[in-house]
Amino acid sequence: MLPFRFTLHSSVAPSMPVWRERARAAEALGYSALYVTDHLDAQFGPLVALAVAAEATNTLHVGTLVLNNDLRNPVVLAKEIASLGLAAEGRIEVGLGAGWLRSDYGETGIEYNEAGTRVERLAESLTILMSLWSEGEVNFEGSYYTVRGARCDPRPVSPPGIIVGGGSKRILTLAAQRADTVGVNTSLASGEKGGDVASQATFDHYDRCLGWVRDAAGDRFTSLELQIAAVAAVVVDSRRAALRCATMLGFPGDDALDLPVLLIGTVDELCERLIERRERWGFSNVVVPDHSMDTFAPIVARLAGS
Repeated sequence: MLPFRFTLHSSVAPSMPVWRERARAAEALGYSALYVTDHLDAQFGPLVALAVAAEATNTLHVGTLVLNNDLRNPVVLAKEIASLGLAAEGRIEVGLGAGWLRSDYGETGIEYNEAGTRVERLAESLTILMSLWSEGEVNFEGSYYTVRGARCDPRPVSPPGIIVGGGSKRILTLAAQRADTVGVNTSLASGEKGGDVASQATFDHYDRCLGWVRDAAGDRFTSLELQIAAVAAVVVDSRRAALRCATMLGFPGDDALDLPVLLIGTVDELCERLIERRERWGFSNVVVPDHSMDTFAPIVARLAGS
């Protein structure tokens, strides 16, 4: 099992000075990385925001969770990520996704293809990106991209870590075979935010997803970092308060507190549950929402790196 890493998910701030201070605070509290999403609603442009965060910090990694592959040409993206990696002095993690939010497609006029097509296109894009970062030049002809004599110069000293995640067998198979970090989510098939996470985030779902990852990864499995993003991270002083909070979020039942997407409990309880979840599913990269950065810090202090 890999050591725990705690990463902060944040995509906007009232101003850039506040954003810089948030990045510095995350670094000081022991968070490993700051991740930014990639949508067209009220958030910063991810690559610019991450460059600012990287310049404001010394050890904090910056990353995307995740870039929509369909919004960017892989040759152009390779250059942008390489430049960000140089600015961050290697402290960069690149989350890439097949795209899922229908409104992003509607706003840009890009066709919202069926999931299999989007995942196949992501697979080709990953091949191009990884070749450009590792070799500096690529020729590629696939079903969705044709690239001739593309170059990435200057390129990073070493290729950035790749994050790919999802909740279906198709995307998790790709992640297990190509990524460094595999994120396990619930289904995003609805194409809308605020789906019914509570009905999908079952113990069987995570057992099934990890089975797909293990089968597809083969010998790679032991080196993969497994990631889970919490929908809530709340430190309370009693189990009764924790159950009440979970119920308010749509997760009723005594066993809800043990679900990987919920981090609700006392400091001691949360530390115990995270260790249990790592033993059962392998989750060591834990993504925490930004509004919980300070209250969750005692757990970070106790478990990070262990």
